Amino acid sequence: MHTNIDSRRRVILISTIALPSSLALGGLAGCQEGTTHDRSLSFASLAEAEEEIARLAQATTLNSAAVWTWAQTLEHCAQSIEYSMSGFPQPKSKLFQATVGAAALEVFAWRGRMTHDRAEPIPGAPPIAVKADPAVALARLRASITRFQAWSEALQPHFAYGVLDKKQYELAHAMHLANHLSQFGPAT
Repeated sequence: MHTNIDSRRRVILISTIALPSSLALGGLAGCQEGTTHDRSLSFASLAEAEEEIARLAQATTLNSAAVWTWAQTLEHCAQSIEYSMSGFPQPKSKLFQATVGAAALEVFAWRGRMTHDRAEPIPGAPPIAVKADPAVALARLRASITRFQAWSEALQPHFAYGVLDKKQYELAHAMHLANHLSQFGPAT
């Protein structure tokens, strides 16, 4: 019983001390950039995210408030899911992951929504082509989701959040997708 209470106290302490200072420095798994168009989507699973991906993919034209194109955004999200299985190229320190990163993920999970710099690449990831093909990017994202869902081996630590189990990773991926997809909507 004390362990559960001590764990909650630790998260609260880290959240109230470390998280605000890291947000001020912009060193989290990304900060927030201001946009005039944000649908504030929220997904609790990859299945929910896939429904929105399919809906957006069927649109003839998309309105966007994103810095990245639709294809670049899909490629970036696919990279993140792939790296959870293969390993992120440039992880933050174990201390960062265990404190600021873990606290950030807890706050996002508590809020049910992630916010991060949606134009910041994954550290060490290869650049995404400006003229990436949307059909290829969509196929890559769908394949990465399918592969993740079937994955039964150990997952690699997240570059900012550290070691996550499959359920935690699925939520992190779903929130990441929601944050990015919130910038796009079918043109009316």
